[in-house]
Amino acid sequence: MKKGAFLDINEKQFKAFIKLPKDTSVVMLNLLKFKELVPETGLSGSDSYKEYMKKATPFFINAEAEILFMGKENTMLIGPIDEGLWDKILLIKYKSISDFLEMIQAEGYPSHLRKQALEDSRLIHCS
Repeated sequence: MKKGAFLDINEKQFKAFIKLPKDTSVVMLNLLKFKELVPETGLSGSDSYKEYMKKATPFFINAEAEILFMGKENTMLIGPIDEGLWDKILLIKYKSISDFLEMIQAEGYPSHLRKQALEDSRLIHCS
């Protein structure tokens, strides 16, 4: 893993996040950089992330999460043109912060598969 990679929740930010009104809707911006190879599985990070999404889908459905956008960067219109930052970008809307928290804390939620697939990531709460 490269220096400065982020794969775990920032505890200080998470404590502030969970103090927000639980009935507030939330959009999460996911910026993802995949590992070339996941040693545990022998799969690419991209394929491992697909496995995470497959196993996480029932949790998304239960939380009534809505994927607003899933894609990748194409053209850097503002910024350095030789800097490829993210392999995948997702915007996911949850009806409430409570739904999001219940989902990520649910028994069996495959967060380990997400982390296993990634070299670096950002998860940004947007409103």
